Amino acid sequence: MTRTARPLPDRRLRPPMGWNSWDCYGTTVTEDEVLANAVFLRDHLLPHGWDTVVVDIQWYEPTARAHGYNADAPLVLDGHGRQLPAPNRFPSAAGGAGFGPLAARVHELGLRFGLHIMRGIPRRAVAARLPVAGTDFTADEIADTGSVCPWNSDNYGLNHDHPGAQAYYDAQVAQFAAWGVDFVKADDMLFPYHEREIAAYARAIARSGRPIELSLSPGTDVSLAHLDHLRANATMWRVCDDLWDRWPDVEAQFARMARWAPWQSEHGWADADMLPLGHIGIRAERGEDRVCGLTAPEQTSLLTLWLISRSPLMMGGDLPTSSPGTIALLTNDEALQVLFHSRENREVLRERDLILWTARDTEEHTRYAAVFSLADEPRHLTVPLGDIGAHPDDRLRELWTHTDTPHDGHHLRIDLPAHGAALYRLTPRG
Repeated sequence: MTRTARPLPDRRLRPPMGWNSWDCYGTTVTEDEVLANAVFLRDHLLPHGWDTVVVDIQWYEPTARAHGYNADAPLVLDGHGRQLPAPNRFPSAAGGAGFGPLAARVHELGLRFGLHIMRGIPRRAVAARLPVAGTDFTADEIADTGSVCPWNSDNYGLNHDHPGAQAYYDAQVAQFAAWGVDFVKADDMLFPYHEREIAAYARAIARSGRPIELSLSPGTDVSLAHLDHLRANATMWRVCDDLWDRWPDVEAQFARMARWAPWQSEHGWADADMLPLGHIGIRAERGEDRVCGLTAPEQTSLLTLWLISRSPLMMGGDLPTSSPGTIALLTNDEALQVLFHSRENREVLRERDLILWTARDTEEHTRYAAVFSLADEPRHLTVPLGDIGAHPDDRLRELWTHTDTPHDGHHLRIDLPAHGAALYRLTPRG
């Protein structure tokens, strides 16, 4: 039984969706590559809810390379220690224009523009004792040189006992707002949990006068104890380290998202990380130029978990050079309805290699269920209908294959490939 696609909910009521440059271009993405993905997003994915383009880390690094970070990188900064796009990679930023021209191009496509930023203040600004905009302070006075990121050496943390620390973030975000930035992915925030940095960044966004969404990264097993603080300060937050196209990375997300799914709402979204699908690794931090290493069933399982746990969706592959099959997965409107219109999402069974999830639709009589097999070989499964919240007279429609699934009123019998999944919509007959 087909169903007419429902209108997209207001953005505030659904998880953010878009494209991010990290999985395909790492630290090296260029303006032309961003625009090529933005145009593809507009032409093929925007009607399905994908509306944000994010330039990931080190857009201010003119010598950026694949497979890591340069020590003492020659970051491009303004006279107040704020990062500027490297003009050899972003030509429209020349002459101090920053990301204003690129953001304007993205906005003309009907999309939102986002960027990545590291926690703290550039070490080069500290060494040069650059003035903090709007104050009499200098960068060396506000830095916490003992607070450093373990995997990137660009920045020091900030000393939030000093008023200049907040002033620096205020000035940085004010510049982003002037460029037209809609989304900021702030990194090195969650592991360990930098409570004062997060609050200071959220305060700077509030003072900027622009409604910028704040995404926090990375979050290796971030605790639910921080939920109230996260909701008060951010739109979304990562619950893991970087996820790549390896089944163990995906399998580890089942337990994390089972913990977070009951709390997903317009008040904030736990993020299972980017989708390493399609054409990735072109000049990335991890691996070589490749097509996603997950099998087709594993890719379906990944997306099924992200949808039924209502994770944000940020596509990591290069859209113009990804396969039509990948794009079809991302634009399956029947499956996306689970992300847009579900509630009470939860894992209801984990038994050996079998995992079951259920959810209710915002329309009272429709329900959803997901069946996952973590087994390393194909399995024939017999699942009691009650275990997935189904009634004897329900119609079951599998949303990836767009097929109605027969059952005997008592059990669902299903064949799943290794690491496979199925996603169902349950509706009363008649």
